Amino acid sequence: MSKTDTRNIKSRNIKYIVVGKLGSTYGVQGWIKLHAYTETTANILNYNPWYIEEADQWSLIERTEAREQHKGIIVKFSGINNPEQARLLTGKKIAVLSTELPPLKKGEYYWSDLEGLTVINHEGAILGKVIYLLETGSNDVLVIKNDENNKEHAIPYLSSIIKNIDLSKQIINVHWELI
Repeated sequence: MSKTDTRNIKSRNIKYIVVGKLGSTYGVQGWIKLHAYTETTANILNYNPWYIEEADQWSLIERTEAREQHKGIIVKFSGINNPEQARLLTGKKIAVLSTELPPLKKGEYYWSDLEGLTVINHEGAILGKVIYLLETGSNDVLVIKNDENNKEHAIPYLSSIIKNIDLSKQIINVHWELI
């Protein structure tokens, strides 16, 4: 499974995939830190163009420079020339078009593909829908929400538990007890 972001956003049938979030300013020339959601941090620099979330819509943003800095990434955008301007971007999400993502091998999924899928256990009981995923270090985790009792539960993303994923039917079959 690829970690490229846990959220997908649709606008006019265009699917945007969030690949990072802007952090604090860096220096005095308008640079800003970027928290990448890609599996390898530097991979975010392979995507172009970028879109920024503004008032629940996506706008194209021109990246003029970007580089790895210590253990992260810093970015410079067109028209952003000082810390005050860069500070206005803090907390904004960065997305790319889903068509920009590389194709995956059979049996691999982007997190955004799994969000919203219905989780059904080995007994045929509906456990809930995937609302987001977490990276824990040892394995990824599906966080599901059951609409009947409004509770959230975590299910490890392990081959011994995840038995089948059917994107066309929007279903994940799991070997897991009723919650």
